[in-house]
Amino acid sequence: QVQLVESGGGLVQAGGSLRLSCAASGRTFSRYAMGWFRQAPGKEREFVAAISWSGRTTSYADSVKGRFTISRDNGKNTVYLQMNSLKPEETAVYYCASERTGVVHTNPSAYDLWGQGTQVTVSS
Repeated sequence: QVQLVESGGGLVQAGGSLRLSCAASGRTFSRYAMGWFRQAPGKEREFVAAISWSGRTTSYADSVKGRFTISRDNGKNTVYLQMNSLKPEETAVYYCASERTGVVHTNPSAYDLWGQGTQVTVSS
């Protein structure tokens, strides 16, 4: 079964850090780019970060540059999102996604496989 499973979400105070993980199975994970998106209540899903199949190319939303870091371990079929200096407005469900070209994309429509999401709550 092809699936993505996120973990690592939780409650953190403003200024704190969390590390999200996304474990992939059922697909040749190392061939594809991966992305992280988030969706707050009442808002559209937005791009956070993406990483190419090799890990050499990354892309970040302007709002998270310098604070978030995306990485991957193809041997473990896992992609990570290290989030530092978190802000209350970043409270959302965070999703990881996989696509099929190996190239980073910021548009969620480019991704064909999604995880169930993990809740991140940042208290003020």
